[in-house]
Amino acid sequence: MDIEIKVPSLGESETEATLIAWLKQEGDAVAVDDVLAEIESDKITMEITALDAGVLKGVLKKVDDIVEPGEVIGYIDDSAQAVKSAPAKPEKKKEKVEEKVAPTPVTEPVAEQAGKSVESESTVVDEDEYGAEVVEAAEPVAAVFAERREERVPMTRLRRRIAERLKSAQNTAAMLTTFNEVNLQAVMDLRTRYGAQFQQKHGVKLGFMSFFVRAVSQAISQYPALNAYIEADDIVYHNYVDVGIAVSTEKGLVVPVLRNAHLMNLAGIEKGIGDLAVKARDGGLTPDDLKGGSFSITNGGIYGSMLSTPILNPPQSGILGMHNIQKRAVVENDNIVIRPMMYLALSYDHRLIDGADAVRFLVAVKEALEYPGGLLLDL
Repeated sequence: MDIEIKVPSLGESETEATLIAWLKQEGDAVAVDDVLAEIESDKITMEITALDAGVLKGVLKKVDDIVEPGEVIGYIDDSAQAVKSAPAKPEKKKEKVEEKVAPTPVTEPVAEQAGKSVESESTVVDEDEYGAEVVEAAEPVAAVFAERREERVPMTRLRRRIAERLKSAQNTAAMLTTFNEVNLQAVMDLRTRYGAQFQQKHGVKLGFMSFFVRAVSQAISQYPALNAYIEADDIVYHNYVDVGIAVSTEKGLVVPVLRNAHLMNLAGIEKGIGDLAVKARDGGLTPDDLKGGSFSITNGGIYGSMLSTPILNPPQSGILGMHNIQKRAVVENDNIVIRPMMYLALSYDHRLIDGADAVRFLVAVKEALEYPGGLLLDL
């Protein structure tokens, strides 16, 4: 019996995707939940899995073909036996590859500024992936090539969609950014004192991000416009906080949503973020994971960023930018002391949010983090 392989739902606003890989070939044995193919829409890369066991009998769509939700792209014969003795290599989307010239070593190391993240190869960070402080850095060695070459590759659907949304945000919103700095000594003391006990009880590490999500949720209760957005001539307010957590993947930026963050304690937030991070890393995000969101947080600090101006995630009106934690000299009670400090950046839509409220919101986030007892007491 032939079982249809159909394209899954892509979400409310997406009507097509590109088939980017077949991971099984005709004649291959297929087990339930085996990944058969990958598709890429404007927002996400999705896997198509087998709902029945058998043999992949027919492939109706090729790599680079456009497919639609519900469309049949192949068949599984649940009564056949595999005829191939060894699986073929997956058919992947072909990309233009230039012949590489062997690099010549140079004596003066120079950081490459394009094409890859310097931080990913040269920086050692602490074990907390949500708010890592850079503790050691070594300059990478740049390669010098004998010949000048260019390579032209088409943009993926996901990259094109990211470009469109970011430019739309700049063209539509009256976007401004306000800055502050936060002393994270109290948060770090809590993590040091209770981190092991927290992990033993809840099965997750006590990271920095949960404190920031709690601080944002608490500040939004005082300044709800940061959790609203403009739609035509109306302002849409929310009585819930769905926080988008920006995640950088190999294929581009995605913002999975942690829903009902205002109802979660620190453990619930850490578990929710951990689940989304694993799905983003493994390509398991679904359209529902990316849908909605009333406020966003992005953490450039894990890559070593000291200060930045994050771009709004439309139609949202606010996004908080976290940055690198560095020990700096500050004044407390007329004494100079060393404290772990982070710069905060809040980008906001000035059409909806007055500058004074944006500043007060960021101060509320800062104070909640510097006196985290209020986050635990749910004041």
